[in-house]
Amino acid sequence: MSEKEKTVLLSVPNISGNELKYVKECLETGWISSAGSYVDKFEQMVADYAGAKYGIATMNGTAALHIALLLAGVKPKDYVIVSNMTFVASANSIKYAGADPILIDADPKTWQMDLDLLDEFLEDKTSLNSEGERILISDGRCVKTIMPVHIQGNIFDVDRFKVICEKYNMSFVEDAAEALGSKFKGQSAGTFNNLGVFSFNGNKIISTGGGGVIVTNDKLLAQKAKHLTTTAKVDPMLYYHDEVGYNYRLVNVLAAIGVAQMEQLPSFVNKKQFIGNYYREHLLGVGDIEFQLVNDEVEHNDWLFTIKTKYQKELLKYLNANKVMSRPFWMPMNQLPMYKNCHYITKIDNCKNIHDSCLSIPCSTGITEDDLKKVVETIKKFFNTCI
Repeated sequence: MSEKEKTVLLSVPNISGNELKYVKECLETGWISSAGSYVDKFEQMVADYAGAKYGIATMNGTAALHIALLLAGVKPKDYVIVSNMTFVASANSIKYAGADPILIDADPKTWQMDLDLLDEFLEDKTSLNSEGERILISDGRCVKTIMPVHIQGNIFDVDRFKVICEKYNMSFVEDAAEALGSKFKGQSAGTFNNLGVFSFNGNKIISTGGGGVIVTNDKLLAQKAKHLTTTAKVDPMLYYHDEVGYNYRLVNVLAAIGVAQMEQLPSFVNKKQFIGNYYREHLLGVGDIEFQLVNDEVEHNDWLFTIKTKYQKELLKYLNANKVMSRPFWMPMNQLPMYKNCHYITKIDNCKNIHDSCLSIPCSTGITEDDLKKVVETIKKFFNTCI
């Protein structure tokens, strides 16, 4: 197939290291399921990279979020505050815990949770009950924790967010699913509190096919997470389970892929950042294109490069017709049928505008410079000939 006929894919795994070697070892030794050395190794590699003491691997990022919320004490009928602009797994994990999301609109520039709205909501709409729990004034239900999401691998103003949490005595669980390799003031995403979660789905910066990891510095939380994710089995020989657990384990053969991917992660992050810088340089001033604002304190992993234009629908159609795979942004949670009646804290609905004007363009770590040139040239041609 010629370069002209080839489709430039959006974001696909880069299987170019020891993946086959390690998987072959699992197959040859028979250690393919929930036990095996690669699970422990993968967990520790992720924790070490993030600067955390402990890592607990799960079958996917959604399972990791579910367990993290349970560890944070979320109970049925509680509320969890979460970004309205996120992938559906964030809100789904809250429902798995029996709780309901309270949705916060996005900052129009960074696309992260709007901290002004968060502060105003906690100040005006919540109070403390006689037991010291923060409750929603309108119905008396507990507002248990906050789940900020590092949208596209970008990071919100962590310092200000922590001040808000301290002011209202709120805990938080970090959804860092997209942010492995991103940092705020030199500190890794996922480590700003006791519980952070990474995802390793096929389109993430590294992939195990599926998979997630909870990171924490708290030994007791790590032990509890491991217990809950392995069906709460007390004894390795006896089938005795002391509470409702979950079969959320990451299997050894997938962890083996994860180990090989982690070995390449620094080079993957560098490549993603190269791609991001390339697009910012070559698409600056093209049409009405805008980029996600990244604050100076943030080292962005540039996980899924996304641009903003009022011609989103037309550009999406044009790019895909010309073999440049592109996709729209996630649908905001309040626009989905199961979450449309949730509390949505907003003033002008920035999430709708972001969704209606943003699209992600090819940024796989295996992308070539010729591919990058094709993407840029196709976008420029659209604005020169179609607008």
